[in-house]
Amino acid sequence: MDLLPLFLEMRHRPCLVVGGGATAARKVSTLLRAGATVTVIAPELAPELVRRVQAGELVHQARPFMTEDIQGQRLIIAATNDRAVNRRIAELAQAADIPVNVVDDPESCTFILPSIVDRSPVTVAISSGKTSPVLARLLRTRLEALIPAGYGRLAELSGRYRDRVKERFQEPAFRRRFWDRVLQGAVAERVLAGQMQEAEALIEQELAPDALERDIGEVYLVGAGPGDPDLITFRALRLMQQADVVVYDRLVATPILNMTRRDAQRIYVGKQRNHHALRQEEINRLLVDLAKDGHRVLRLKGGDPFIFGRGGEEIDTLAAEGIPFQVIPGITAASGCAAYAGIPLTHRDYAQSVIFVTGHLKDGTIDLNWPALAQPHQTVVFYMGLAGLPIIVERLMAHGVPPDMPIALVQQGTTHLQKVYTGTLATIWDQVAADPPIPPTLLIVGEVVRLRDKLNWYQPPDEPVHGATTEILGSES
Repeated sequence: MDLLPLFLEMRHRPCLVVGGGATAARKVSTLLRAGATVTVIAPELAPELVRRVQAGELVHQARPFMTEDIQGQRLIIAATNDRAVNRRIAELAQAADIPVNVVDDPESCTFILPSIVDRSPVTVAISSGKTSPVLARLLRTRLEALIPAGYGRLAELSGRYRDRVKERFQEPAFRRRFWDRVLQGAVAERVLAGQMQEAEALIEQELAPDALERDIGEVYLVGAGPGDPDLITFRALRLMQQADVVVYDRLVATPILNMTRRDAQRIYVGKQRNHHALRQEEINRLLVDLAKDGHRVLRLKGGDPFIFGRGGEEIDTLAAEGIPFQVIPGITAASGCAAYAGIPLTHRDYAQSVIFVTGHLKDGTIDLNWPALAQPHQTVVFYMGLAGLPIIVERLMAHGVPPDMPIALVQQGTTHLQKVYTGTLATIWDQVAADPPIPPTLLIVGEVVRLRDKLNWYQPPDEPVHGATTEILGSES
């Protein structure tokens, strides 16, 4: 570690910035956000600094720097366009033991201003140790996306309850357990969602005398998307990494499963055609029992849990049992696979509506509303339709869809195993019979399939990315 990270109390402390350009304006903005009392010395000011002077936010002295200007300052920033002046300021500040930062001159600095993720009162500072400010900014950008603004509200809420928690839990181990539940559980999630009243009600429940005995958990119903780990939402990733039990399906790609906590218990409940690891009723009961044992349970489903994912059945049971739960949508297979295949689901010239339909009903039939599916100027997407492809093709044509209607089959879309078959209702079965797709495979029927030749942008990599195979653990059949 080349530099010692410190957070300085700067409220109402006098700070000097020498220079009036855009760089100086950025430094001034940071100091003002920290509550410092800022004086700027420069013959001329950038428009941003002029605005701040007019607003009374800082003091401006319109002249060149003088030696006596450093007196009484707690921190100095040299940001002129004259390297010699900056060096002189640095030498004077160092001789007086005043922290000094010199813009674009790391060797003259006794401190640096890091890239900051501001979630006040939570602050994250990133430094490259004077070597690469651009890299520090890139890292800040990534962290900005990973740390929601609500963490500031969460810190403020925790601060308000700090004394009560100390009084309620005398033993440090119990306090740690309490804060672990609050900062990683239902309270935190309510705060991040902006539901402050619900969050405070929950934290009051956690402080109740019998809270540790009740110790009920929560279920996170999370959509894992169509396969590519980069399509996971930030909220899904956060919950995936804090759950201590993972209940997952066959349609969850291996690298997505590997994004969950390493020490989490994993329970496989996948289904495939004519073979279920657990019946749906047993899965529903399992989620209830795990939550009642105090676990944070991640119910991880491929695609979106509310689109042919039986998520509604599972949370119906949770609600009936009084188990807290959250639903985090994922990119459904129709959207993800179509996009990666270069097939827009709607297009003004071809399709003004889109229909999602399952090719495998609960009773094992394909008894669908065929007249509705055979209407012109629409796109029809069949989930779990590969096994029933001959019947789907036959029924569509029997209800008036022309034999030359384009159809596409997208095999394991968005992954390195993606393969797209295109043809017409009249020809697709011969193609599939000669080269059978690997499930899960999505069916897209409609004129929009004609656009694939022009819009085909995604080239699957030769090898899996993300350090692990993107094998889908199971299949839609």
